[in-house]
Formats: sequence, structure tokens, C-alpha cells
Amino acid sequence: MLPSMTDAAHCYQNAVAERVNGILKDEFDLDAVFPAFSVAHTVVGTAIHTYNTLRPHGRLAMQTPLTVWAQAA
Repeated sequence: MLPSMTDAAHCYQNAVAERVNGILKDEFDLDAVFPAFSVAHTVVGTAIHTYNTLRPHGRLAMQTPLTVWAQAA
């Protein structure tokens, strides 16, 4: 197994993704055991939609990622 590293061999390549994964697991209980893949698929989709469109983010001046993205476009 190879560790995931940046081109400069730093271990921070996945830091942002892991932070988001942690938030999704903690706030949306995505580390639960689901009875079927279809249920997990639906729950994950809903959590990601909520995270991006409804949940305000402190680092984004309490705006949603969708709002910030739309303003930048």
C-alpha cells in the first residue's frame, strides 16, 4: 500500500477532502451502517446537497459553497 502524498511528498494532499469527509460523517451521521446500498446512496446525496446548498460555512462568511461559487462565476 502506498501513502497518498503530494508531488513534493507531503502528507497534506488530502487534508481538505478529509476535513469535508469528517464533517459529513459527524454532522450527517454518514459513518452509520445502512441496510442497503441504495439507502446509503440516497443519504450521502442528501448530505452533500445540504452541505453545498443549505449549510452556512464559517470560512465563507456564513454563506453556502453554492452561493460563493455563483458569486465568483
